[in-house]
Amino acid sequence: MNTATQNLENDHVYILRLTDVMLAMVDKQSVDTDHFELVINLIRNFADGTHHAKEEDLPFPLMGEKGFSPENGPVAVMLHDHEEGRNYVRGAWAGIQEYKNGNADAIQTIYGNMVSYAQLLQGHIDKENNILFRMADQVFSDDEQQNLLVQFATVENNAQAEFNPGNSIQKINTLADIYLQ
Repeated sequence: MNTATQNLENDHVYILRLTDVMLAMVDKQSVDTDHFELVINLIRNFADGTHHAKEEDLPFPLMGEKGFSPENGPVAVMLHDHEEGRNYVRGAWAGIQEYKNGNADAIQTIYGNMVSYAQLLQGHIDKENNILFRMADQVFSDDEQQNLLVQFATVENNAQAEFNPGNSIQKINTLADIYLQ
C-alpha cells in the first residue's frame, strides 16, 4: 500500500537531487543567473510551494491531533527548518538581483545562501525520513494515510502548471544533467 509518508519521501528524492545541483553550482562557480533563478523557482514552487505545503497543511496538523505539538518536539523542528530555508531562499534571490544589477560581489551571497539551504535541507530530509515519518507511520491509520494521499493529489493538481511535480522533476533532472556530470 502506498502511503502519504512514502509520497513525501518520493518528493525528497528530487529535492535532494536539487540540493546536490545547488552544491555543484557553487563548487563549479557557476555565474548563470538563469540557472540560479530556476533553482529558486523550483524551491519556491515545488520544494516549498507543493511539498512543504503538503506537509504543513495536512500531516503536521494531523500529527498535532495525535499529540505532536507544533510548538515543541519534532514537528516544531521541521516547521522551524522550513522557515530557516525560506530565509536562505530570500537571501539567494536578493543576491541574484544584486548580481544582475552589476554587483559582482553578490555572487558570494548567492553561493552562501545556496550552500546553507542545501545543507539545511539535506539534514532536514534525513530527520523527516528517518524519524518524523516513522513516528507518523506508527500513529496514522491506513485510512488516514489514504485520505492524506487524496489531499496531496489535490495540492499537486493545483500547482502552477510550469512547476507542477512532473515539470519540476524534469527541470531538476535537466539541471542535474548540466551540473552533476
